[in-house]
Amino acid sequence: MSKANPRHYVNNKELYAVMQQYIADVKEAEDSGSTLPRVPNSVGKALVQIANRLATKPNFSGYTYKEEMISDGIENALMYINNFNPEKSNNPFAYFTQIIYFAFIRRIQKEKKQTYIKYKAFEKSVVFNESVVSDIHIDNPLDNSGTSDFRGEFIKSYETSLKEKREKTKQAKIDRENSDE
Repeated sequence: MSKANPRHYVNNKELYAVMQQYIADVKEAEDSGSTLPRVPNSVGKALVQIANRLATKPNFSGYTYKEEMISDGIENALMYINNFNPEKSNNPFAYFTQIIYFAFIRRIQKEKKQTYIKYKAFEKSVVFNESVVSDIHIDNPLDNSGTSDFRGEFIKSYETSLKEKREKTKQAKIDRENSDE
């Protein structure tokens, strides 16, 4: 007996068949006004496998908050599971992978924002402490030049990207207004 191909950790045809039945059950429950059916265990298992495998990809593998990314991905997939339309697509694997992928991206953005806030607060407290310390002529025990440089670069790049996004949004708004005239 040959081993299953490790690249295909989720059988898309089986997942599609289960999703067709589940979506039919959901529509039937909505029409009759009864409670929605429970998501099948095989679908839940597939979502966990997709999220875990996606988290091993190089663009997501180095983050310390990988478990939060996986949890967000599974949660988002479950939130939008009823939006899968078997009449439009026969690829639930791609549908869920896309949802989980964007959940990962949103988590990374949230974590970067939190890191920015933390570094900015630390920078302000160090500036305050340095002014107090310099007034009383004591060496600053909080000065780690290498770490400080990294924080400064992170803050600078985050603020630059925010500025670029704002300018892009402002330009898009101007372009829309000009096209409406």
